[in-house]
Amino acid sequence: VQLQASGGGLVQAGGSLRLSCAASGRIFSIDALGWYRQAPGKQRELVAVATNGGRINYADSVKGRFTVSRDNAKNTVYLQMNSLKPEDTAVYYCNAEVHFSDSWYKADYWGQGTLVTVSS
Repeated sequence: VQLQASGGGLVQAGGSLRLSCAASGRIFSIDALGWYRQAPGKQRELVAVATNGGRINYADSVKGRFTVSRDNAKNTVYLQMNSLKPEDTAVYYCNAEVHFSDSWYKADYWGQGTLVTVSS
């Protein structure tokens, strides 16, 4: 299974970016599909995650500004980021909990990361 993320870049404060992450390979289904980020000198943190059952969780710091969505037919997750702030600067990683069959077993996969830089 591979996760390919794209869409990062440099943007001014107040601007917008849209990240995409497509999962490919031996996939039966995906439970949680979402985004994490890691800023320099900080731990990786949850940004937003969408479950297969329709639940969505956001970090408090991005609520009202970021929107996560998923296309199950394409095994793809998106992150629309609006009203970006310099403190949103980080490497953004997508994450997927993948089932290989209809059993309970699932494995965790990470994308390679995409850099988002917000200038003030």
